[in-house]
Amino acid sequence: MNNNSSIDLQLVMAFVLLSILFILLSPLNKTPIRIILGLPLVLFLPGYSLIAALFPKKDDIDSIERIALSFGLSIAIVPLIGLILNYTPFGIRLIPILISLSLVTISLSLLAYTRRMNIDEDKRFSISLNYKLEMPTRTDKILTSILLISIILSVCTVIYAITVPRTGEKFTEFYILGPEGKADNYPTNLSVGENGTVIIGIVNREYKPTNYKLKIQLGNRTLLEKEIKLNHNETFRENFTLSPLENGKRKLEFLLYKKNNSTIYRSLHLWVEVN
Repeated sequence: MNNNSSIDLQLVMAFVLLSILFILLSPLNKTPIRIILGLPLVLFLPGYSLIAALFPKKDDIDSIERIALSFGLSIAIVPLIGLILNYTPFGIRLIPILISLSLVTISLSLLAYTRRMNIDEDKRFSISLNYKLEMPTRTDKILTSILLISIILSVCTVIYAITVPRTGEKFTEFYILGPEGKADNYPTNLSVGENGTVIIGIVNREYKPTNYKLKIQLGNRTLLEKEIKLNHNETFRENFTLSPLENGKRKLEFLLYKKNNSTIYRSLHLWVEVN
């Protein structure tokens, strides 16, 4: 690439690649630099590369408009990428978003370079350290102030969303599955002494470490009592094998308590016919 006409595009692509390294690679992704690089990658670079592709000439738009539109279009491009990913098998996750955003930004930068090279050099937009400083007009001052306020608000909003995630509904998942790990083929018909297996699952969505007590009863007989401690988003999953000793139809109950609370928090049951 010609340095005078494309140094900004080179910096954009270098910044994208550097961001990928600091976001994905350990221990780089444990440092605050990850956020420092991630904010421009989301809030500025996609829009800047698109503006560079749309307006390759230096007289197309002025610098204030170029910067303002870069922020505005970035805020429009990123949700659009997320919407598209939502309808793909990849989903809205860190790696798919990072790869998609990086590919879009780099592709637009290459397109911008191609368009610039197809026009006369003296008409190409370029960033130069040797330029004549002009006093800004009143309109430029107003636009600059609005732009700075918008940038500050956008950055603060993103930082708040990252550092203070919204707390969702607090609950506990409690389920039983058949021996194949599906909600099917439960052991509801057994012979005396025959084994039947179910899978018990508990997932803590309480946003804090929680102590549980699991109790399993067949009729009036207690088969199992177990204390379980789970951190937020931690899962307990265990097989339970039933071996009935008496004939008849009985209710197999799975009761979940929060520790030190005698009130049943969650309950499940199966009717088991024993022959």
